[in-house]
Amino acid sequence: MNNKGHIYPFLLIIHQKQTVMLSKSQAQAFFLGGTLVTFLIFIGLTVYSMMPSNDQSNHENITEEVKRGKHLWEENNCMGCHSILGEGGYYAPELTKVVDRKGEPIIKAILMSPVPWQPNGRKMVAYNMSEEDAEAMIEYFKWIGEIDLNGFDHMVSPLAKDKAKGK
Repeated sequence: MNNKGHIYPFLLIIHQKQTVMLSKSQAQAFFLGGTLVTFLIFIGLTVYSMMPSNDQSNHENITEEVKRGKHLWEENNCMGCHSILGEGGYYAPELTKVVDRKGEPIIKAILMSPVPWQPNGRKMVAYNMSEEDAEAMIEYFKWIGEIDLNGFDHMVSPLAKDKAKGK
């Protein structure tokens, strides 16, 4: 058999390949053009990041009760187990839209309970809150729940997602 293209066709392809080199002026133009494009993209993104965005915080709805609820949230270290807006612990459920999911009476009963609450085998500390403190926490949760989440998934916990799907 002829060795040109029958047994070793890949050698012919490799042998026929030619290397194309840029001239010095072409390389300089390519480098300067790429640098300029990268610089312009950087400047554009910097300016874009400094532009005011639409306010989604609903800060105009902050009341003294909401502030008190936030203070209680921090004072009791709720973020050690729970998360709000994706920030905090993932031991216990995400609470961003908890009022929509559970309702005020259930949340109030949990917060005011003198015994630890234990859903799904995970025990929550018994805070034994007063009715006023529990209502302040609920006001804080309601305020958080009204923030425009821009598509954020309020059920971050994989267990919560499985439960919602009925598994």
